[in-house]
Amino acid sequence: MTIRVGSWSVRLAPRALLAGTALLVLACAVTVAALATGEYMVPVPDVVTAVFGQGTPVAEMIVAKLRAPRVVTGLLVGAAFGLSGAIFQSLTRNPLGSPDFIGFTAGASTGGIIAVVAGGSAMTIAGGALAGCVITAVLVYALAYRGGVQGYRLVLVGIGANALLLAVNSYLLTRANINDAATAGAWLTGSLSGRGWDHAGPVALALAVLLPVSAYVSRPMRMIEMGDDAARAMGIRVEAVRAVAIAAGVLLSGVATAAAGPVIFVALAAPQLARRLTRSPGVTMGASALTGAVLLTAADLAAQRLLAPTQLPVGVLTAAIGGTYLALLLRKDRH
Repeated sequence: MTIRVGSWSVRLAPRALLAGTALLVLACAVTVAALATGEYMVPVPDVVTAVFGQGTPVAEMIVAKLRAPRVVTGLLVGAAFGLSGAIFQSLTRNPLGSPDFIGFTAGASTGGIIAVVAGGSAMTIAGGALAGCVITAVLVYALAYRGGVQGYRLVLVGIGANALLLAVNSYLLTRANINDAATAGAWLTGSLSGRGWDHAGPVALALAVLLPVSAYVSRPMRMIEMGDDAARAMGIRVEAVRAVAIAAGVLLSGVATAAAGPVIFVALAAPQLARRLTRSPGVTMGASALTGAVLLTAADLAAQRLLAPTQLPVGVLTAAIGGTYLALLLRKDRH
């Protein structure tokens, strides 16, 4: 189905449109459930009125001030991780080509640990995580560049960098004092506990800028998936598109990690689930972002409620689910 507005035309796949709508509805449902449930239950009608600033003082305090920042941060961070994973899986043409495996999340973790050991504040830790992710990406790109960056080379160099950085992270934890090591260990798990609007704001800004950029390069990226030579024959500036896409994916991953810690497997699983829902031949950016938002918010809701009153860090649950998903993905690829 093609929609034309003047000289512009947009092609919409009915299956993708239906899947996107379903994901959006599911995200809203999970959001309402997260805002309504907890030690103090808030009826759904009161949640809706509180969101629009017309609820009772108690409902507005619980929903708008206590729960909404955490839920919104989860939605935004999940969307950023899902979109970042979609970009790198498209670039590498590999379902394992996510920031979790090619070193960028590990680099962000290294920057965060260094900030913790240096006695930095929460904002310093976030800045360290973003800087670590960007520096790692520059080094991986430089090492993988041989007249261009091929997907398999990026994955191989990234896996090597990931292993090295994990070793560095372990060393830094052994050299830190017990309080700093405990703080860093909690941050490394990945959590949305205590997240406020100051955490959600930078991720929202990053998505506002980088989502249109990702949408703009998504079409030439699909051409590149067919091979660099074929893309060049169609007039695609392969390296320029690849550089822009890598920059967008790195910044999304870095900002998300800075906000919630290195929550693993969301960037890996979201694009693959979105692809299966939309039945798209390639990775879909918008659907991946929505899937990531739903995955992380639902995982955080489950982490809070499964063992209530004990709350688990969301990274524990995503690791358990993601590990199972990865095993199933590898098993399917064998056949």
